[in-house]
Amino acid sequence: MLSRIDHIGIACHDLDATVEFYRSTYGFEVHHREVNEEQGVREAMLRVNGTDDGGATWLQLLQPLREDSPVGKWLARHGEGVHHIAFGTDDVDAEADAVRGRGVRVLYDAPRRGSMGSRITFLHPQDCHGVLTEIVTAAAPDAARGHSAH
Repeated sequence: MLSRIDHIGIACHDLDATVEFYRSTYGFEVHHREVNEEQGVREAMLRVNGTDDGGATWLQLLQPLREDSPVGKWLARHGEGVHHIAFGTDDVDAEADAVRGRGVRVLYDAPRRGSMGSRITFLHPQDCHGVLTEIVTAAAPDAARGHSAH
C-alpha cells in the first residue's frame, strides 16, 4: 500500500546553485548527498518534513553526470523542473507487482538501489497520465546511517 509522498524529483543543470536556491528561499537544508553511477546522477536530498509513518517528505535535486543518462536526456528535452513524483511503500516488490497487475508498465524487472539505500522502481509515464512515477521503500534506519550528508 502506498503510504505517502516520499519525494519530488527535480532535474537541474547545476546542483550546487539549485541547492542554494532552496536553502536561501525556503530554508531547506541538505540532509544527504550522493553520486549514483547506475542512475547517472549527482543528487541532494532536502528534507521538507516528517510524516505520520515515521518517514519524511523530501525534495530530490538531480544533476546528470552525463548527457546520455535518463535525467540528462530528460533535461535536454524539457529543461529544468519536476522530473518525477515518488510514493513511499513498505514493500516496493509487492506494490510493483500489484500495479503491474492493473496494467501499468513497471520499468524495472526488479527494484534497484535508490537514494540513501532505498529500493526503487519506476512506472511508465504514459500509463500514469504523463507523470514519471517512482515507488520507493526507504532503507531501514540502521542501513540509512551508512550514508551521510556532504
